[in-house]
Amino acid sequence: MLKQISLFTANTNGALGRVTDVLAKANINIYTILANDSAEFGILRMIVDDSEKAQEELVKAGYQCRIDKVLAIDMASDKPGTLNKILSNLSRANVFVKYCYISFDRETSSPIAVLKTDEPETETFLKGKGYRLLDRF
Repeated sequence: MLKQISLFTANTNGALGRVTDVLAKANINIYTILANDSAEFGILRMIVDDSEKAQEELVKAGYQCRIDKVLAIDMASDKPGTLNKILSNLSRANVFVKYCYISFDRETSSPIAVLKTDEPETETFLKGKGYRLLDRF
């Protein structure tokens, strides 16, 4: 499983840049990022090269954040329906997916489905279905 940084930030002009500035100054590389917003705050989800250091630096900068474990599934194909097949397999196994986003493997250019679930056996289930799970980007 991968470690993902999740944090709350104000939904204001420049807020995202302030977060990335903290990470840049700490020499932390962002592999993938997802930014969601609401009226007053945003939730950032990031996979970085050093999640513990990122959390430490972000907390020092005043951000409320945590480290979550997520699954990264090598989709092996960019063809239509690939993500649907993964999600259908999970649905049939009664696995609730809290959220999902797509990134890519920088070495192979293969799409990667990053997803969060609280079901501890999901990793074993996906491997049993023949999916390759990544433990780093």
